[in-house]
Amino acid sequence: MSVVGIPILDNLYPVTMDLWPVEAKEFNMVFPFYENLKQGRFTTTKCKDCGHVAFPPRGVICPACYSQNLEYIDLPKTGKVVVLSEEVKGVPLGYESPLIHAVVQFDGPVKRMISKIVNCPVGTLKRGDEVEFVVFDVPPCPIEKGRAGTIMAERVFYAFQPVKK
Repeated sequence: MSVVGIPILDNLYPVTMDLWPVEAKEFNMVFPFYENLKQGRFTTTKCKDCGHVAFPPRGVICPACYSQNLEYIDLPKTGKVVVLSEEVKGVPLGYESPLIHAVVQFDGPVKRMISKIVNCPVGTLKRGDEVEFVVFDVPPCPIEKGRAGTIMAERVFYAFQPVKK
């Protein structure tokens, strides 16, 4: 993975500039969340003991009762925009313009979250618009596997996009 416009980084993996989590089981305790994303599922963890639902998902311990008895549950795939921001100029390195974020409200165990909005021209998204969950590919990252050598781990992440009317 080279970074366009930065010659010193050509053919190098800029780990400190990587915007996405390493999704390999060996490096991430919420690995099932990413496996679920790859299947098109939007999930988080729920405590089987106290019923607390946490987003982002927790890897080992419930933040409410400290139980380790967690399960993955599905979240709603649609919500409504509460407030949004659109960044056209000065977008951080690694992101494309426009960079749109919104607070999305859901009918479900997770009430609100901030999310990236994709597939949306500037100026078209408004408060109250319905958005839907979408999974997109992110650049793979190299992972050292000992004697097996280096592998390129495929990765995905989620965002929301306007519902087509």
